Amino acid sequence: MYRKRNGGLEVFLVHPGGPFWAKKDIGAWSIPKGEYKGDEDPLEAAMRELLEETGFVVEGHFEQLGEVKQAGGKIVTAWAIEGDCDPGDLISTTCQIEWPPRSGRLLEFPEVDSGRWFSLQDARQYILKSQVPFLDRLSALSSTFEQG
Repeated sequence: MYRKRNGGLEVFLVHPGGPFWAKKDIGAWSIPKGEYKGDEDPLEAAMRELLEETGFVVEGHFEQLGEVKQAGGKIVTAWAIEGDCDPGDLISTTCQIEWPPRSGRLLEFPEVDSGRWFSLQDARQYILKSQVPFLDRLSALSSTFEQG
């Protein structure tokens, strides 16, 4: 999700929940995302994941931003949509994680522990490095929005 503010774009990013990410900030934020089954429409899955991770419903015209391969090998497909939300209203679903690792103890954590609006410049520092191309593509798209 993006919005126009002060002559520029801001993007909404989320911070993953759980103990592994608890003390990580720069380079740890992400677009809301998740896995989908092969027969599920990727855009429908993206909308579902946004709802599950944030509690926010967005409607309107989605612009495809393509795919990137993350460092761990996952392929992420993303879309951009203009919208707005209050990060303080974020409500995330939970997931179970074995913690500490190899302990056999399953603990429940929110998938996302917070969300925040970032300028494109700041987002480049905070987003996972493998997702930076999405910011570049959004920036290029915003130029076409302004011209068209």
